[in-house]
Amino acid sequence: MRSVVGPASFRPSPGSIPDSPGVYRFRDADDRVIYVGKAKNLRQRLNSYFADFAGLHPRTQTMLTTAVDVDWTVVGTEVEALQLEYSWIKQYDPRFNVKYRDDKSYPYLAVTMGEEFPRVQVMRGARRKGTRYFGPYSHAWAIRETVDLLLRVFPIRSCSAGVFRRAGQIGRPCLLGYIDKCSAPCVGKVTAAEHRELADDFCDFMAGNTGRFMKRLEREMRQAAADQEYERAARLRDDIQALLRAMEKQAVVLGEGTDCDVVALAEDPLEAAVQVFYVRGGRIRGQRGWVVDKVEEAGPGELVEQFLLQMYGDATPEALPREVLVPVLPPDAEAVTELLSEHRRARVEIRVPQRGDKKTLMETVWRNAMEALKQHKLKRASDLTTRSKALQEIADALDLDQVPLRVECYDVSHIQGTDVVASMVVFEDGLARKSEYRRFSVRSTEGDVASIYEVISRRFKRYLEERSATGELDTESAMEAGTEAGTEAGTETGRETGTEADAEGHAGAGFDPDTGRPRKFAYPPNLVVVDGGPAQAAAAQRALDELGVDDVAVCGLAKRLEEVWLPGEDLPVILPRSSEALYLLQRVRDEAHRFAITYHRSKRSKSVKESALDEVPGLGPARRQALIKHFGSVKRLREATAAQICEVPGIGPATAETIVSALKGES
Repeated sequence: MRSVVGPASFRPSPGSIPDSPGVYRFRDADDRVIYVGKAKNLRQRLNSYFADFAGLHPRTQTMLTTAVDVDWTVVGTEVEALQLEYSWIKQYDPRFNVKYRDDKSYPYLAVTMGEEFPRVQVMRGARRKGTRYFGPYSHAWAIRETVDLLLRVFPIRSCSAGVFRRAGQIGRPCLLGYIDKCSAPCVGKVTAAEHRELADDFCDFMAGNTGRFMKRLEREMRQAAADQEYERAARLRDDIQALLRAMEKQAVVLGEGTDCDVVALAEDPLEAAVQVFYVRGGRIRGQRGWVVDKVEEAGPGELVEQFLLQMYGDATPEALPREVLVPVLPPDAEAVTELLSEHRRARVEIRVPQRGDKKTLMETVWRNAMEALKQHKLKRASDLTTRSKALQEIADALDLDQVPLRVECYDVSHIQGTDVVASMVVFEDGLARKSEYRRFSVRSTEGDVASIYEVISRRFKRYLEERSATGELDTESAMEAGTEAGTEAGTETGRETGTEADAEGHAGAGFDPDTGRPRKFAYPPNLVVVDGGPAQAAAAQRALDELGVDDVAVCGLAKRLEEVWLPGEDLPVILPRSSEALYLLQRVRDEAHRFAITYHRSKRSKSVKESALDEVPGLGPARRQALIKHFGSVKRLREATAAQICEVPGIGPATAETIVSALKGES
């Protein structure tokens, strides 16, 4: 089903589309999935894309003109269609599908139940297996206040792994252990089983099961008073007051025993903001917000449906409430309800509140969503229309054949030629795509121009190798190009940290056959931007020419006058200072600079941190890293005894004594 660009060119033949429920995918010329949709009737839904192109929404028209192919999979029920649609959106990350993103990073109260001695702490970011989460909260200080109150009653560990290990080594607990806000499992005051029971009670209280703890403490307080143990009775009284204060911090809005999530939506023609209030036991336990670009034509019902699937798709069964209150029902409300109920393993109700306290709370959440959208619009550098205008201006100014939907920018960072690193940032449709950022350790020491040449060679050498592996490129040509670039660049390492990848990750065209994950180096950019002037732009172009890459445009952006340099041109392109094109190029360049600087600082900090061990005989890079990882810093290593140093794998008694002597002599 391959064809040339244009909706009419890949329209399926009449009668070839089934009239069953299913999920369909549109792909672009690079075989990327750019849109995933579901339908009760595939034939009816897909024919609507090709019947009246002029009557479609402008963003749908853009998607169709970008696509070159469409395929589909038939399923048995609407629930199966929902499941497959969510799975494909998560797998392919199509750029024309709605994707909700947090409007900020909300903190959670987390208890690491997967550890031998669970720890309570503030956490942000991705959820970790074996950890129970409560919240999210608006501010981290609100979590710390709550934890400080609850540790009186549930004195579980709140220290880091290093502090916990250190206390065990010296046989003395930290301050919290002395003031009875920690049961001090580090020094054996309680067993692992006793400490876990405390952690379970803490989690039960945070989950809303407060009644039994209050009754138990009141019973024990009365008994202590009857036994004339007045100090213990006073302590229990203070514990009860602490729990009451912790409970008062969460406003009672609905009847006791009510568990629900309240979802409200505020939107304009370009964007939407979603706010969620989490109500457990009738109390607001936290709130969270998302914003979304409306890159596809979708009404409130469709937005709610997509939001519910994305929000609860990866949630644990315990995270789903009994009831979800929404502003409007999704189009396939019954299917969504069935899917969420199946995920929770219990009935989930999706309702629109009509009156009473729940409707009043919905109005409050909606006002929060409106305010969030307003604040987002104020902060955002540009909207969809502005970004489209910027990309078109870039294409016109640089005389490109097409709008540069994917832009890669490269920057080099170093201090007097040492610890040379480079960054690659990716912008798609004018927005940063951080999951595809890359960082390079540069081998060249001949200046920025040589570094740019090396990095561009390495990036596109990998791209050609991957195209060759999938049969898209002649193998012999790819090997010749790869050998030439490899001589200049050497080999690379790849690892990922967080959402921004570190160095060149192993990637290929399409998807990895072993892992099924998208290969992140599979797609070439439309435009390569380098931080620099004519020399840097020429070096990048030379690297592409030597590899035989002739369908990627190159330009350099010089900082001094913000001039745009094209390879081989004697004069720069001067963009108006107020143009959207220059503003976007500046954002791309500044992001590349920030990413390169961050990597350079971390690399330099690491080398400085380990420098004190460089002169110790018998220590290679692996054992130096093992020591730093075990003790956390050279300072702590300097305070350790030879016996403690011997605990590090690979360090024997003689080496430990040498380390102690070297570090003591240095201090």
